[in-house]
Amino acid sequence: MRLAKETADLSLPSADRYRQIRARTVSLAAPLSPEDAVVQSMGDVSPTKWHLAHTTWFFETFLLRPHVPDYLELHPHYNYLFNSYYEAVGPRHERGARGLLTRPTLEEVRRYREHVDRHVVELLDGLQPERADLSTLAPVLELGLQHEQQHQELILTDIKHVFAGNPMRPAYHAPEVRPLRKLGRMSWVPHPGGLLSVGHEGEGFAFDNEGPRHQVWLDPFELASRLVTNGEYLAFMDDGGYTRPELWLADGWAVAQAQGWTAPLYWERQDGPGRRGPERTSGRWWQMTLSGMRELAYDEPVCHLSFYEGDAYARWAGSRLPREEEWEAAAATLPVEGNFAENGRLHPAPPRGRAVTGLHQMFGDVWEWTASPYVGYPGFRAAGGALGEYNGKFMCNQMVLRGGSCVSPAAHVRATYRNFFPPSARWQFTGLRLAREA
Repeated sequence: MRLAKETADLSLPSADRYRQIRARTVSLAAPLSPEDAVVQSMGDVSPTKWHLAHTTWFFETFLLRPHVPDYLELHPHYNYLFNSYYEAVGPRHERGARGLLTRPTLEEVRRYREHVDRHVVELLDGLQPERADLSTLAPVLELGLQHEQQHQELILTDIKHVFAGNPMRPAYHAPEVRPLRKLGRMSWVPHPGGLLSVGHEGEGFAFDNEGPRHQVWLDPFELASRLVTNGEYLAFMDDGGYTRPELWLADGWAVAQAQGWTAPLYWERQDGPGRRGPERTSGRWWQMTLSGMRELAYDEPVCHLSFYEGDAYARWAGSRLPREEEWEAAAATLPVEGNFAENGRLHPAPPRGRAVTGLHQMFGDVWEWTASPYVGYPGFRAAGGALGEYNGKFMCNQMVLRGGSCVSPAAHVRATYRNFFPPSARWQFTGLRLAREA
């Protein structure tokens, strides 16, 4: 969060807002069995139970312990088990072994949440306007709520990966039934470029990596009016996209060959639901969704691509990925509207209508890879203490994504928001939009 700027513009979140956001996390876990909630399908995925506990640990560690003198922790081992990466807080359980934590049970984690929630609400209800540390409490509590919303997105992203590894291909929620249709061509939307300011400033919350606001020079450019679709990406595949090294960055080609990539994550050729296997090379394309397996819809945005795949597609299409400053400049005046988690679809959707002019889908549907490495803006300084580890120490070997996705909370996204992942990551709801010089 913007720990390094003045915090007078951040009002203290209400107890009602705290309850609402925390309850949303619990509701996302409600469709899952205790067995579902403990599985860790790969090192980057965390069990749902761990997400429920870690977000609770965050409030306990950074809000209750420093600001409630008589606070009593529920269990002495939780600080070790549910710390994620905060070196300043102390040692922690290995990330890749979170799936081994059969204890505490899911019910015990729920009691842990109730214990911490009760104390946080008591703290909020008892605060007086003249309290000396109110200016410190407000940004920490707001950061905790924003952190909770990040993990709401991760719960859905991670459980999809877990269910995709189950031969039964269970559904997280009921499928949306709709006919396939052919999408019209995209168009190009010009931007004049020039000397522009990017980054967050002014009122409202922002993470520290969104600032300081600074000037950049942009040559005139054009952005595609919409996201790249499954059907368009399939044309890249049919043209040998995964077998042509000239389209790929060297690192990307090496990763694709080592991991045997031949299609986006969760795509499979099969003759029908429930029929799968690595030996199947004929039949229609299907994909795993949070509603289970379903036939590929050509008009939906392509999803679960790595940066390397997006970059190779852009090169094949005679274009490139946008730089993050270009994306932000184009999105700065647009309303933050789109297909977010609250819609209940939990899957990318095609743009509305057949004619696609102007910029569509800038927010929601899929996180959009940019050509920009994740580094600090000019003048960026990480805050001191453990909370300074939130973003700054990851500014290496990551690429920036923009816009949010179909599993992002709508209120959590803004034009300056900078997400970041390693270029090989595919399990997130990641896709692409094309760019080119004007």
